[in-house]
Amino acid sequence: MSVDVSELSPAEAAARLREGGWQIVDVRTPEERPDGVIDGDVLIPLDELSARAGEIDPARPSLIYCRSGARSAMAVSALRAAGYDAHNLAGGMLAWLDAGLPVAD
Repeated sequence: MSVDVSELSPAEAAARLREGGWQIVDVRTPEERPDGVIDGDVLIPLDELSARAGEIDPARPSLIYCRSGARSAMAVSALRAAGYDAHNLAGGMLAWLDAGLPVAD
């Protein structure tokens, strides 16, 4: 059984985040964080996701991101299979930065 991966472009993701109520999860490694982070996110590296998924509220939509969108797509697939309302940031942090969207200090 395959599970779909909901993809949001950086512009779509930014618009949804402005609406409020979203959780933001960074599945990169801690060493990648200096490349930029989305304000208000929580770091749950992909290799810790299964053990720490309980930190994500399944009743609220979640934006999941990584550097380029590949690892976050895997995370979204697993989360959606488990009943979470998870969405992948298409192109990851690289696309977010290319779109000129804000990052946390």
